[in-house]
Amino acid sequence: MVIVDRDAAHDAAQRELSKPIYTHETIWQRLTDWLNQFIYRLITKGSSIPGGWLTIAVLLTLLSVAVVVAVRVARRTMRTNRGAEPPLFGAAELDAAEHRAAAQRFAAAGDWAAAIRHRVQAVARQLEQNGVVNPVPGRTANELARDAGRTLPDLQTELVGAASAFNDVTYGERAGSPSAYQMIADLDERLRSRRPAPVQATRSVAVRGSWADVQ
Repeated sequence: MVIVDRDAAHDAAQRELSKPIYTHETIWQRLTDWLNQFIYRLITKGSSIPGGWLTIAVLLTLLSVAVVVAVRVARRTMRTNRGAEPPLFGAAELDAAEHRAAAQRFAAAGDWAAAIRHRVQAVARQLEQNGVVNPVPGRTANELARDAGRTLPDLQTELVGAASAFNDVTYGERAGSPSAYQMIADLDERLRSRRPAPVQATRSVAVRGSWADVQ
């Protein structure tokens, strides 16, 4: 009887599993292989298919549409599983100046995703400090843009753009860009230059239940 020690047995198993017959393909690899084979068969048998190349063109168009729809559904499902929208703030409680300073540090380091997140948070805190919106736990970037846009319609486009940039770098897994950060920084500076809402107007809003009444 041949006795094989543990290390030798491990090496033998690794060599065996590395053989092509044990290769495990991902679902995406299998789908790609199937599409390649399908397209190849269509092209090679184009003359024998009823309708010829016109039929092939229609089939390829339908296939392209199906792939695009499948990708969009998959992305939407992933976003739903991770939560429809991330909240603007985490556990840290920082004011507008602190978020602004953090954003500037990250921007100087070239970390545009973190810079964008902190600058949008600075915008949110500035809007709260100016009395444009009430602090709301769990508020999302889109909700901030909607609520603040009612009071500041001249800045609605910038607010929506800032919300989109925040969402892209937070759950869209995008790196961010200097231009997106600069757009948000410009919005932040415009908000800083505005005078806070009068206390009387804020109370009026609380009674009427709509921030659109603030002048």
